[in-house]
Amino acid sequence: MDSYAVFLRGINVGGINIKMADLKTALKACPFSGVKTLLASGNVVLQSELDAKHVKTEFEKCLRKSFGYDAWVVVLTAARVAQLVDACPYPADDKSTHSYITLASDPAMLDELFEAGEALGGVDQVRLGPEASAWLAPAGGTLDSPFSKLSAKARYKASTTTRNLRTLIKVRDAAADLQS
Repeated sequence: MDSYAVFLRGINVGGINIKMADLKTALKACPFSGVKTLLASGNVVLQSELDAKHVKTEFEKCLRKSFGYDAWVVVLTAARVAQLVDACPYPADDKSTHSYITLASDPAMLDELFEAGEALGGVDQVRLGPEASAWLAPAGGTLDSPFSKLSAKARYKASTTTRNLRTLIKVRDAAADLQS
């Protein structure tokens, strides 16, 4: 049985509100075990006999059926989340900047987003792998940063989601707890 981290896109913002207790209840009908939600921003760790592709399919189907919205998630193995956290060259805690990792279920869309960020200029970003890139935003100005506005475009909605590095550290640790 493998451990996974599932990152929901766009919940508890923009009118799609899901209580984590309700999400956990809905997921009981899925082929998952050890389900644990983290924070209210849509982070879940779980175990399953399914591979990552099928965890994604089942999870999205559950969200659509239970909560009635066009749901998208990014699914990574627990081991891959740990690798991405370790590979991030930016600090988890810094008073002047915030470190983010954008995760993607479609590497081609992340390629496009990364290249668009490069074209913007002034974006401190690094590619961590085919499914992730890390970037910095000024403290207190994340939502107003040009790259944040770019990554929020509808074009990227179905395939990418962004998390603060501190959140990914919490997800990594929770997924590791599932394995022990």
